Amino acid sequence: MSHTIEPATTGRSKCRGCAQPIPKGELRFGERIPNPFADEGETTLWFHLLCGAYKRPETLGMALTGTGEQIEERRALTEIIADGLRHHRLPRADGAERASSGRAKCRSCHAKISKDDWRVRVVFFQEGMFSPGGFIHLGCAEEYFGTGDLAERLVHFSSKLSDTDRVELSAALTH
Repeated sequence: MSHTIEPATTGRSKCRGCAQPIPKGELRFGERIPNPFADEGETTLWFHLLCGAYKRPETLGMALTGTGEQIEERRALTEIIADGLRHHRLPRADGAERASSGRAKCRSCHAKISKDDWRVRVVFFQEGMFSPGGFIHLGCAEEYFGTGDLAERLVHFSSKLSDTDRVELSAALTH
């Protein structure tokens, strides 16, 4: 299995990290895995380079090492990859949102997350898919993920937030 970095041949593939289309001609990361729906063969999971750095740091790191593609943001991607490898839970961060009810419990402190409080979505990568894994209080995120440097990552994966909510989230993360 050889992971790849290549320009998107069409604009039809969607990123497995953010679920947004990858425009034709944009560099994308392809992680090759055994096909989970067949006894043999492989399948390729496509990611924007930034999403791959955030969600699949180990495999994107391997692909970056082996590619001949000119990548303008290589240094920034390498730093994000290093953070993801240094803090093993960091690739689980899948954005932030306001709690819709007061029923969810924090995976870190096990206390309930109050309605309308900020919470971080957690996902686990299993069998070629990202599966929901619960939530973390915004205040527990640094302890759980091992770093407080979460703002860019959480805003990146929180596409449904309004501009006002993004500003509030960024401000809450810096306090």
